[in-house]
Amino acid sequence: MNLKNLKLTPVKKWVLGILLSCIAIFGFFFLSIYWGWWGKLPSTEELRNLNQNEATEIFSSEGKLLGKYYIFDRQPVLYDDLPQHLIDALIATEDVRFYEHSGIDNRSLLRVFFKTILMGDESSGGGSTITLQLAKNLFGRKDYGHFGIVVNKVREAIIAQRLEDIYTKKEIIGLYFNTVPFSDNTYGIESAAMKFFSTGTKDLTLDEAATLVGTLKASHYYNPRLFPDRSLQRRNVVLSQMNKYGYLPSEEYVKHRAKPLELNYQYFSNNDGVAPYFRSQLKKELSKVLDTLKKENGDSYNLYRDGLQIHTTIDYEMQQLAEEAMKEHMAALQGQFEKAYGKNPPWKRKDILEDALQNSKQYKALAAAGWSKEQIMDSLHRKTDMELFDWGQKKLLSASIADSLQHYMKFLNMGMINMEPSTGAVKSWVGGINHKYFKYDHVSQSRRQIGSTFKPVVYTAAVEAGIDPCTYYSVREVTYEGGWTPSNSGSEEEDPYMNYPMATALAQSINTIAVKVLFDVGLGNVLTQAKKMMFPEDLPAYPSLALGTAELSAAELASSFSSYVNRGKAAKPYYLTKILDKYGNEIASFKPQIASQPAFSNTTRQVMIEMMKGTVNSGTASRLRYKYNLPNDIAGKTGTTQNNRDGWFVGITPKLVSVTWAGTDDARIGFPSTYLGQGANSALPAFALLLQKMNAEPEFNDITQAKFAAPSSTVQMMLNCEPEKRDNFLERLFTKGDEPKKAKKEKKDGLFSKIKGLFKKKN
Repeated sequence: MNLKNLKLTPVKKWVLGILLSCIAIFGFFFLSIYWGWWGKLPSTEELRNLNQNEATEIFSSEGKLLGKYYIFDRQPVLYDDLPQHLIDALIATEDVRFYEHSGIDNRSLLRVFFKTILMGDESSGGGSTITLQLAKNLFGRKDYGHFGIVVNKVREAIIAQRLEDIYTKKEIIGLYFNTVPFSDNTYGIESAAMKFFSTGTKDLTLDEAATLVGTLKASHYYNPRLFPDRSLQRRNVVLSQMNKYGYLPSEEYVKHRAKPLELNYQYFSNNDGVAPYFRSQLKKELSKVLDTLKKENGDSYNLYRDGLQIHTTIDYEMQQLAEEAMKEHMAALQGQFEKAYGKNPPWKRKDILEDALQNSKQYKALAAAGWSKEQIMDSLHRKTDMELFDWGQKKLLSASIADSLQHYMKFLNMGMINMEPSTGAVKSWVGGINHKYFKYDHVSQSRRQIGSTFKPVVYTAAVEAGIDPCTYYSVREVTYEGGWTPSNSGSEEEDPYMNYPMATALAQSINTIAVKVLFDVGLGNVLTQAKKMMFPEDLPAYPSLALGTAELSAAELASSFSSYVNRGKAAKPYYLTKILDKYGNEIASFKPQIASQPAFSNTTRQVMIEMMKGTVNSGTASRLRYKYNLPNDIAGKTGTTQNNRDGWFVGITPKLVSVTWAGTDDARIGFPSTYLGQGANSALPAFALLLQKMNAEPEFNDITQAKFAAPSSTVQMMLNCEPEKRDNFLERLFTKGDEPKKAKKEKKDGLFSKIKGLFKKKN
């Protein structure tokens, strides 16, 4: 165009020239973006094959969602699962002309051009359509300096038009809902529905749908968890828009507007939610498994991106009850523990604290950076505001790293696993008291001395070797080779003339008799028996093994004890059943691992169940009956290690094997007394509380009401013996009837001392 040939005034020519120049500049600017000078635009082919990061979901045995692994919490949903009122809420609020435009709303775009670009008013609104928002959700925005908003808007407009050419309006709605960011770092409507209302997208009510759509304007500002009043007001704006554009009748609008905001929030994080320790352990297992699996194109699966579905053996309700039981017991036990130590507990000892500091990550990092010990200690004792865990509440206070370390050293911890003995299927897993503050897992990672929980293995080996369960053993102490003299715990003075059969010795957990039985049956036979029961092969080959000097995890102990209620065959704990890809195709499945051969005869199995039932009915675990009033069929064994460092309880029912450990993470800090630290007091109550809670829930009747099969007549005869027998032979032989009682006692004690001395010399 030649401006000289136009009959225009100079002013009009100047204005027209400016206008044409602007058009030319904008056209070139647009082409520079289109050609990719500002960054490559996605091709049509790439848009046809959109690949978004999708969260991997973990499911319980009943199909309930336990948690997720994700970079962004996103889970896809089909368009057919979107309720109509959800779609209507989105259209009415975000893009009322959605079905009329082809990705760009020209009226809104003109507003953006004149107000935002020419006038510099970035608060004038985005003029964005659902398709433009989808383009932004899919590819994000980059920082282009002063041109940022313009470049990003043009890029999104080009992508939006390409999307409209490829996808139908329904497909765009589906893509939008699967990619849009909601509050609390949640991506996609399905994840948002589960997080804020504990329901699937297809089951969202109108009020719930309006609440979630309302957050899209500003996901943090209208976060319904953090700002419920704002969210309620915004929800009502959405309802108003639906009414305004004919999606919601006035009477319905009035009714729903009056409803309160009701959330059913569940947050899936590594530290919070159900079974955090289990999810952490499962992640390690999945990393190994996924390394062996390949997609059709040869790529490896990614736990955080590929939207896998992980199915487990965990019983959702039992897991919740187990965590409740743990918290209830450990909060009370912690109070008793601190009270028993009084004003001078070991965690306040200077040597223990300094050693802990020097082994801390912070100390090692500063030392590696070249800091002197004095500088490091000064830094570690510098106070700042921090949050500290405590039962019942979190403490916000001014404290140093040293204060924090000392605070956490005092806490008792717990590990508890419950598994189905017939398959090894893990039904609940409690790895510690709080995953946020105590990461170490006490079900699979922690290996501690197991104390008297090993004694049933010794007695099993003895019965298998043909030793009659009614064989009586003296409670007297014996000194063995090397000067080792095992003794019995407890404050009551023992009668050295008392003899007990093996059943009573196990029920009362008598150390001296367990060692004597081991010597009778032979250490080699005990080790062989343990191996058959799937105990690790690295057990210490010393007589002290009878008292539980072996170090095992709770999971390993549960595996071995499952043999007593699984026809003699031990089952390894397993918890992963199958893995599905995001389309629901099974890509891996897993089977129980059960011993091929019984570890002992059925007669031995019955004998041992009856003996361990005695532990519960009249022995060291009898508080299950008199304190917790549990009527269930239960066998079991308590365990306490040297210096009361570890407390154990193994609970066996016909359909559940439970192993519980309690203690401190620092082995130098044990329980201050056997009364407090014995397994019957430190570990058993968590099992008892769990069983109480399960007894109250009819859904667990199959487990809680199960009965042990009656022992055979042969087994009943084998165990038909007096629980104790006093040996008066020495008194009858050496003590005259007419001697004064004091003289009788002196002679008897003197004779016993001589015999004891001979035993020591001989052994």
